[in-house]
Amino acid sequence: MDEALQAGLAEGTAAAEAPAEARCWPLVERPGFLARRMHQIHVSLFSERCAAFRITPLQYSLLSLLRDLREADQTTLSNAVALDRTTTTGALKRLAARGLVSRSTSPTDRRAQVCRLTAEGAALHSAMEPAAREAHALTVEALTPTEQDLLTKLLRRVIEGHGHRRGQADIE
Repeated sequence: MDEALQAGLAEGTAAAEAPAEARCWPLVERPGFLARRMHQIHVSLFSERCAAFRITPLQYSLLSLLRDLREADQTTLSNAVALDRTTTTGALKRLAARGLVSRSTSPTDRRAQVCRLTAEGAALHSAMEPAAREAHALTVEALTPTEQDLLTKLLRRVIEGHGHRRGQADIE
């Protein structure tokens, strides 16, 4: 057995012999667990409120970005939603298949796809905006308005502190 493995096993044995309060780390005290649960809750609320529109939270984010930007290439959109290009491109293709987004080759870079919100996409985004906002509000309804603002500020600080990290697919 190599030395690193032996050291790891010895450390694990020592930790197992430590007092229970020293090794106990409840899930409800782990930021990663809490972030994942909050995400699950939000996706559930979003799905309930926005089911009639047949749009995922990612697709809604892309529609929102295109509403604000007017047009953007897929790489810009991928960076803005913090996901890999493949996942983002798949979502954009599904939106295009429904006629909600148009995709065309960039006149300045033949490798890039420029995306725009169609009139149908703009109408759908506008129609679902109240339901999406309600899902976001319900996600944090257990908090006071001041706490909601603080949570948003803290989440933004955590995200800004890890700005170089992106979606799961980039880890591959």
